[in-house]
Amino acid sequence: MRYAYGVTSALLLGGATLSLLTGLPAGAQVAQNDAQQMQAIVPRAGAPASFADLTHQLQPAVVNISTRQKVRVAAGAGNPFAGTPLEGMFGAPDQGGPQTREAQSLGSGFIVSADGYVVTNNHVITADGQGQVESITVILPDGGEYPAHLVGKDAQSDLAVLKITAGKPLPFVKFGDSAKARVGDWVIAIGNPFGLGGTVTAGIVSAVYRNIGSGGAYDRYLQTDAAINQGNSGGPMFDMQGQVIGINRAIFSPSGGSVGIGFAIPAEIASPIVERLMKGQTIDRGYLGVRIQPLTEDYADALGLPHNHGEIVQSTEPGKGADAGGVKAGDVVLKVNGKDVTREQTLSFLVANTPPGTKIPLDVLRDGQHVSLTVTVGKRPSDEELAEQTLNRKPTAGQKFDPNQAKGTGLAEKSLGLSLLSVTPQIARQLGMVETLRGVVVNGVDPSSDAAAKDVQPGDIILSIGGRPITNIGELEVGIRAAQAAGRTAVGVQLQRPGQPPIYVGLRLR
Repeated sequence: MRYAYGVTSALLLGGATLSLLTGLPAGAQVAQNDAQQMQAIVPRAGAPASFADLTHQLQPAVVNISTRQKVRVAAGAGNPFAGTPLEGMFGAPDQGGPQTREAQSLGSGFIVSADGYVVTNNHVITADGQGQVESITVILPDGGEYPAHLVGKDAQSDLAVLKITAGKPLPFVKFGDSAKARVGDWVIAIGNPFGLGGTVTAGIVSAVYRNIGSGGAYDRYLQTDAAINQGNSGGPMFDMQGQVIGINRAIFSPSGGSVGIGFAIPAEIASPIVERLMKGQTIDRGYLGVRIQPLTEDYADALGLPHNHGEIVQSTEPGKGADAGGVKAGDVVLKVNGKDVTREQTLSFLVANTPPGTKIPLDVLRDGQHVSLTVTVGKRPSDEELAEQTLNRKPTAGQKFDPNQAKGTGLAEKSLGLSLLSVTPQIARQLGMVETLRGVVVNGVDPSSDAAAKDVQPGDIILSIGGRPITNIGELEVGIRAAQAAGRTAVGVQLQRPGQPPIYVGLRLR
């Protein structure tokens, strides 16, 4: 088996069908939520002698969630002789198209009301586009099993709310204030790892507001070293007051098992979304109509900006809030409504959590100057509508061209390790671009250069340098000299690979 490091959803999908639910405590009936009673059993600051009393009160409200799904798989999947002359001798012959298999997924959740509302991750109760969920079952620690009705789900935040009817008041837990969580605070996680049933692990908050590179408005997690594994998805992370401060969602692992790096959706994000889902309401998010990318350290150096501050606008959607408010491609957005844009507090997060119709100020850096803009936040389109906006052309980079033009003074090759040609209508046609395209095209890359390390390839087109559009190599060299005169260690260029949207790259000077 080949392993690769990555952030992995902590969900057990169709892997194990055995759920060991025997031997679970059956004596607890009602979770204790009285603050005074809880205070009496909370360990004093420092290393607690035991988590047993706290666990005893909380565990009855944590449930296992099982789904049965019809999942589409490739034809011949599961047949070891698929694609060989022996294929038709074992099992059904290949019909030449996708087939449907029954699968089971196991996850976790927790009850948030006595009448049976259950919170979990959206990916626990969906087939993720590969089929459809036929049934959802919630299993309580006392062994009781109840069919669940899906009240609401939200793919963007990966949250879902279920409802069960038990005919009696159920134990439940409450959301706490994750904004008060500090690195080093004790936490416990309760869930259903690998289908083993109620399992308790303990650890500390390793980081707050961790960005894990998944993108989107909710790439903002609490990190913990409490053991979280496949099947813990949707389970609660508790503080020492017995309140839910996070919902376990993902792990970072080379093997799929816990290595002490787990991520939970903060309660301050989850709680208002869960409240709206419980009421059957939709989740409206703010939208500006911009394509953005993080500001790398090299690009920040090229602009003379501090690291971890700001994001670059790649493009704007005509007629949407950003375009109407004067935002332009190449702008670096530094503040949104007075709040700094950072890796932990992204532009997507700040805008998505702003009500549509709100007017907000933006502070952007454009051509080295700070510019103040006011934009009106729109309503975020559906995922399907956004998917239709994605470019679907195949890249054609990697090709070289006849060096039939002057290459300038050689400054670009000396400083950046790039051999360049000015774009001509013939080159533009060869790249599948419009003939009016202006810029310089990469004809060769020094393997030892920073450009090579950043995957710049022949056929890539440099459209601007230092925020200024270029039409020939001479103008690019002017930008390089300006960066050198300002004492910069890098230059910022706008780079386009045919078939893909432009991006901004910081290239180190040598």
